[in-house]
Amino acid sequence: MKKNSLGMSLLVILLATSTAFAQQKRALTHDDYDGWERLGSEKITKNGQWIGFQVSPQDGDARLELFPTKNPDKRRVIQRGESFSFTVDDAFAVGRIVPQKDSVYVLKLKKAKKDEMPLDSLFIYVLATDEIEKLARVKSFATPEEEGSWIAVLFEKEKEEKKDKSEADSTATEQKTEKPKKTDGTKLLVRSLDGVISHEFERVKTYGFSPSGSHLYYVLAEEDTLDNAAIYLLSLSNGESKLISEGMTSYEGMTFSPAGEYLAYLTTDDSTKSKKPYHELFLVDTETASAAKVADKNSSGILENGRVSADGNLKFSEDGQRLFFGVAPDYMDYAYESDTTILDEDRVSLDIWGWQDDEIQPMQLKGKSRDEKFTYLAALDLASDQITQFADLEVKNVILESEVDRDFALAWTDDPYRINYSWNIQIGRDLYLIDFATGERTLIEKDATGYPSVSPEGKYVYWYDSRDSSWVAYEVASKAKINLTKALPVEFYDELHDSPSMPGSYGNAGWIEGDEAFLVYDRFDIWKIDPQNPSQAINLTQGKGRESNTVYRRQVLDRDEEGIGPEGKLLVTAFNEKTKDSGFAEASIDGGFAPKSILMTANRYYGLTKAEESDEIFFNKSTYIENPDLYLSDLSFKKITKVSDLNPQQADVNWGTVELVDYLSLNGDSLQGLLFKPENYDATKKYPMMVYFYERSSDGMHNYRSPAPSASTINIPYFVSNEYLVFVPDIKYELGLPGPSALNCIVPGVQAVVAKGIVDEANMAIQGQSWGGYQVAYLITQTNMFKAAGAGAPVVNMTSAYGGIRWGTGMSRMFQYEQTQSRIGGTLWDKPLYYLENSPLFFMDRVETPVLIMHNDEDGAVPWYQGIEMFMALKRLQKPAWLLQYNGEDHNLRQRKNRKDLSVRLSQFFDHYLKGAPAPLWMSEGLPAIQKGKTLKYELED
Repeated sequence: MKKNSLGMSLLVILLATSTAFAQQKRALTHDDYDGWERLGSEKITKNGQWIGFQVSPQDGDARLELFPTKNPDKRRVIQRGESFSFTVDDAFAVGRIVPQKDSVYVLKLKKAKKDEMPLDSLFIYVLATDEIEKLARVKSFATPEEEGSWIAVLFEKEKEEKKDKSEADSTATEQKTEKPKKTDGTKLLVRSLDGVISHEFERVKTYGFSPSGSHLYYVLAEEDTLDNAAIYLLSLSNGESKLISEGMTSYEGMTFSPAGEYLAYLTTDDSTKSKKPYHELFLVDTETASAAKVADKNSSGILENGRVSADGNLKFSEDGQRLFFGVAPDYMDYAYESDTTILDEDRVSLDIWGWQDDEIQPMQLKGKSRDEKFTYLAALDLASDQITQFADLEVKNVILESEVDRDFALAWTDDPYRINYSWNIQIGRDLYLIDFATGERTLIEKDATGYPSVSPEGKYVYWYDSRDSSWVAYEVASKAKINLTKALPVEFYDELHDSPSMPGSYGNAGWIEGDEAFLVYDRFDIWKIDPQNPSQAINLTQGKGRESNTVYRRQVLDRDEEGIGPEGKLLVTAFNEKTKDSGFAEASIDGGFAPKSILMTANRYYGLTKAEESDEIFFNKSTYIENPDLYLSDLSFKKITKVSDLNPQQADVNWGTVELVDYLSLNGDSLQGLLFKPENYDATKKYPMMVYFYERSSDGMHNYRSPAPSASTINIPYFVSNEYLVFVPDIKYELGLPGPSALNCIVPGVQAVVAKGIVDEANMAIQGQSWGGYQVAYLITQTNMFKAAGAGAPVVNMTSAYGGIRWGTGMSRMFQYEQTQSRIGGTLWDKPLYYLENSPLFFMDRVETPVLIMHNDEDGAVPWYQGIEMFMALKRLQKPAWLLQYNGEDHNLRQRKNRKDLSVRLSQFFDHYLKGAPAPLWMSEGLPAIQKGKTLKYELED
């Protein structure tokens, strides 16, 4: 008995100690953000033997970690390494080493000159020997894409050494007679990666390898005002460098053919100040380095009154026999524009909005630069020397695939329907096929919805028809249109779609080799459809996805695949909509067996990447608690190895947990929400609670959320760590009733959490941004259950916002209310009561909740006068309200300094109302304009 008593006593002591230790973990502070790390640039060699990734703090110096996949402990860490890649021969890793951020910051404080600032370096790491070489003052570097163990390095200008007075006097006479020439060019080093062979060239401006690594072009910059720019071709097999052309004003657009037998470029001898330079297209035979002009403004076949444009991209077909280029209309010169007798201050500046314009003026102005540089696709047939114009003023858009290996392309135009775009973003487009040999256009479909693609073998054009909620195909040979999914017993449109627009699809998984079948997704399962017999489609996952609420999706292993093998197995991802578990499963390409689970856990998996030439894979795995670290395995998933370890400091922080909350909306719909609790959660206590929402968020249960300064919304880890509960409910919307829908879903979700007995009901708050900000504004006019509220960029007056502009795109806001997120489903004059009843502004007199509003003066999504309307109404009503307006900022904050500031103010605001903390001076006293820039007023009241 004594022994047992002693054991019990020791157990009690140990439990108390461990509890005390847990309670000693510190809360997150705003100072933690900068050091919180994230992964990026994960890469694996083609043979799967080496892997590398970048670890970056939010603000500070990154590092690269490189190691063999079979021996992760043998790790090379390169401090401040960025922009790395493995070479195509799997022998080297190359990348930048950037200057230390603290050093740069100190020099900026000292107002150092540009030539006193540190510059980037280059590292070349030999995988086999663990040797590393570094080159200083690097401007840029490149390696071949497909073959060849070469690297080209362009250096920054050499820093001129300061001379003492005596030395300066002795060279004064010499300097008067020989002044250094000014040029943008610098030294280029071209060498084998092992350093055995090297070439150096001075005064280089641009350069580039052929994909095969057989050749490199380089362009020399002009010196002073001399016309001595030139383009050279270096043969890497023999080291011979040949002049191709010299004396022109510029050389642009240099592009090798896929096999490297040709180099194309554009050149002009017009002045660099010319507003409309005339370019010529040249083709170089790389074997002989001989260049021939193949197109200019006088060439037969190009657009009438057109000119070859440097704004278009040069591209070869895969067989190297067709060269595509851009042609621009040679617009007339306007007398008013070119009249040099008019001073700039006397020129008229105005915008004329015409009812007949296809696009309203703000959209035109946003797209002006794009439109000025728009080019119309043409091509040169190298066998016949014939130029064919494919795009013209009637059909402007021709879709070139990444690898052009067929004799036709898709083209489309939405010009006939463009005038409706301000209020109908689902306008149609006319689809065409263009024959490369003749330039002939064949109409596929008028007023189609969806963007078309071509099957791998080119037998079909296919797209999702949102009007018919079906996948359709156009057979090129027969010119017949086929509905692929209409006869099948499930829906292929988004079943959760809840806005007054045509629902989208769940996407597709690609085509079987030979275009024998098309793989397409419904909400849960994968279907295999023979386009010649679509009614006999096979459910490859045998309906098990729908049966178990599990979403199956094909995992692409070969990013360059042209078609899916007709035999064998499929690796598919799996996600359970109810539990939020995810993982991987095996499915059959012929539907011969139900999906077999390989891995299914309470985690989020993403980023799976396979080595090109082996079965080695890596992927990211996370939960709310676990960083999205990197894991290695192979396609069997039998052995999984964690190879990164981000943010070890999290172990010392009071973190948290997340759980699902199931509840019913006031309309009886089954919904879910996410409830976040502190790590030191005490079931005997009641906690203040923050409620954040947007639309549906519960599928992100296992997303890791980093502590980070706020761009607009509360940072969940920060508030949870500081002993708040945070609840994130899902929302289902009824058309025409966005505000009531939010109320019907959010309030019962909050009540479901309150019913657990863990919430301090007197201290709850809501916060949201944009659409969430609108919902916050609406809710506080309908309920007083929240003690404080934060509304970022809220629309409060749908009648004035309806006629506003989204300045980021120049679009009218009408479409948002008629078709998308605002969900009214009609015009202001069709449904005026819906606009009024869903507008919080008209009910501001009901508000009893203190509000912190953020709305910035360069908001490109929601007119910032909406925030002003809300603030002015509350001020007039003498309701506690503050408006944060960050100068020059957009819808969400872009500048880190402002994000940090908002984070402080959000926490101070909610701590004051929900925890009884003293108010900061910016709340109690305000910040008068005369004090702007002099103080932040974070100080708390005594």
